[in-house]
Amino acid sequence: MCVIVIEDPSCEGLAPITYARAACTIQCASFRLLDLVRLLGEERYAKVRSYLQSIQRIDFPDLKTMDQLPLQDGDRTAKLLISARVAPTRSNFRSLQRLLAMAVETHGGTSIVLDRGNVVAVVRPTCTLRQLAAWSLEDIGEWLEGASTYTDVSSEAPLTSFQAPHEVVATNMSAIGENLAWRIELGLQNESLAERQDGVFAAVDAAIGQYTLADTSKGPIVIEAGAQVGPYTLLRGPIYIGPKSKILEHSAIKDAVSLGHTTKIGGEVEASIVEPYSNKQHHGFLGHSYLGSWINLGAGTCNSDLKNTYGTVNMEYPSGRSATNMQFLGCIMGDYSKTAINTGIFTGKVIGVCSMMYGFVTSNVPSYVNYARLFGQLASLPPEVMVSTQQRMFARRSVEQRGCDIQLIYDMHRLTQGERDKLGDALIG
Repeated sequence: MCVIVIEDPSCEGLAPITYARAACTIQCASFRLLDLVRLLGEERYAKVRSYLQSIQRIDFPDLKTMDQLPLQDGDRTAKLLISARVAPTRSNFRSLQRLLAMAVETHGGTSIVLDRGNVVAVVRPTCTLRQLAAWSLEDIGEWLEGASTYTDVSSEAPLTSFQAPHEVVATNMSAIGENLAWRIELGLQNESLAERQDGVFAAVDAAIGQYTLADTSKGPIVIEAGAQVGPYTLLRGPIYIGPKSKILEHSAIKDAVSLGHTTKIGGEVEASIVEPYSNKQHHGFLGHSYLGSWINLGAGTCNSDLKNTYGTVNMEYPSGRSATNMQFLGCIMGDYSKTAINTGIFTGKVIGVCSMMYGFVTSNVPSYVNYARLFGQLASLPPEVMVSTQQRMFARRSVEQRGCDIQLIYDMHRLTQGERDKLGDALIG
């Protein structure tokens, strides 16, 4: 029996979050969908966008690409096909377990399929693993939508999925309580976590500085292995601090914060997700936002997460306009982007990958752009500049720059050319 995670074409609608990562590796409320799939305990494969396959093979060797399928297994049918957009929540994990159990009970007679509309259905198998491996993501999407024989089981195994980037922020806030309770349960079982004080669960080598105030009245605090919390810091749960992360002294981290591994965080952070290797280590506010990996926010950078009218925030994504129905919503920032000191990011702004920002960010920022609208300057950033920047960033964290990392910079530049084309004559270079 095997499980296959599929990036259907709708995953492109999660850009800029998904430019540099497979959708199943988006962090939300301390988990990724990949983590849930691993906990299912089955052999696992993934069908991701072609330019991400080499990174998947190297960084996630246990999540095999379809071209790694053994020849003798090609005639099998998968028991569970999972959309890569399924949110990594404990509730969804329970539904996936139920779906997998349904597949087992049928003794190979059916497969479980989640289609682009997120219908949860039992579907008669009409293709083999070999066929799935040969099809494009568009082919798979059409096959899923065109399934003629299925039983809707949404009431038995309800699932939620990401339809737009702001839903990652919203799900982080709504699910972090149940997810951290689950993470604590697992951590106590395998003895990777211990309760240091009421509601604060930390690894044995996690360091918590003197005079740290931990408020767990609204949710627990989890501090993973090798993480450090500086003195005179406020931690107000629910909070997840990933392995080897560093919280600077005099920080305020509060209300649904999920930090990936090896992040450096200072100032005030509220209800936000920060992916691995990103830095916000100086004063300034980050609220109700998503930051990708390898981002650096200069000292004094702040974002707004509330309109002056107190109304709900509308977002403009590369895929189109979206009404969020969220009153508090900050920014969505793609991987490798940077801000200068004292940068101010207005409410609900979308920032692409590999961009540099200066002054006030009053509009969305396309990928690979030097953005200094306050000074009347908008210029394109060549991918060669970002490759050099990547090499210097990696060296500071003792991370090897690989061929696939360099190629990713060029691939993302090609994929995002349409964003820069829309600027027309306003863009220099």
